Amino acid sequence: MKELRRRFDRFCFRNRDKGIPNLMLYVVVANAIVYLMSLSSTTLYDLLCFDRALILKGQVWRLITCVTTSAFGYRNVIWAFIGLLCFYSLGKAVENVWGTFRFNLFYLSGVLMMDIFAMIIGGIPLRIAGLPEDISTLVISSIYSNVGHYLHLSLLIAYATLYPNSHFLVFFIIPVKAWIFGLLYLGITLYDVFSLGYIFPHNLFPLVGIANYFLFFGKDMVNIFPMSWRLNARRLFRRKKSYAPGPEKPKTVPFPTAGSYQATVTTVKAPYNHRCTICGKTDLDAPDLEFRYCSRCKGYHCYCEDHISNHTHIE
Repeated sequence: MKELRRRFDRFCFRNRDKGIPNLMLYVVVANAIVYLMSLSSTTLYDLLCFDRALILKGQVWRLITCVTTSAFGYRNVIWAFIGLLCFYSLGKAVENVWGTFRFNLFYLSGVLMMDIFAMIIGGIPLRIAGLPEDISTLVISSIYSNVGHYLHLSLLIAYATLYPNSHFLVFFIIPVKAWIFGLLYLGITLYDVFSLGYIFPHNLFPLVGIANYFLFFGKDMVNIFPMSWRLNARRLFRRKKSYAPGPEKPKTVPFPTAGSYQATVTTVKAPYNHRCTICGKTDLDAPDLEFRYCSRCKGYHCYCEDHISNHTHIE
């Protein structure tokens, strides 16, 4: 899986300039046009929104045009344009990091996954006690009309993963870091899932946008959490090394260019650890003196700091 993701990253990098540049600009402009025209009449919205029954009758354009109706959920024109401007900024920032090709894949795969889920799961009838069948059908259609809404919200968590320490100005005054908004989005999504728990499996639809996010980020999703959280988690779950009982083995220091040598086996341990081959000083005679081993001498020869660079190499 790691090798497959590495190849995918290389493929996206080689083709980063291919695709539709500035895709979010076209999506946001289309949303603004549909929203403004729907203020007086919902005819255009009814023609472009997701409707499984009409799609099965041949109106397949709704599979793509449903992303242009996400602004319809805003009740105020000002909030609608602020939301669209925010989504454009998020999408543009993500595209600058990933490149045009990968961002296009991210957006289009999100649309595809949501369309497949809505077409398959949306056909499961919903039975709510006390509600007629036509009302239950209306509830299902209202859930799947939010295709563009959940897809655009997934851009927020993608941005928070790539720019966790950037700031949003709440009410244009209060700075809040992006990773807080990303985690808040996850909380809202989980709330939507459990608040609609009585209409399983339709309540799982908000998770499709997160699944698309996992598909493109993988283990990099941990970047959304602050560095201090990740370090504390590593310390908490770090496994302690277990040592087998028995005598401790000495550490071997390899010298690749020192040549082969045979250590002299002695039964009596020397009272010192290091002894200069030239002057004979030991670490007991001069505790502050540094000793080094020459890699050019044949054998295992120690020298003090005065002779390590000033001696004749032993061949």
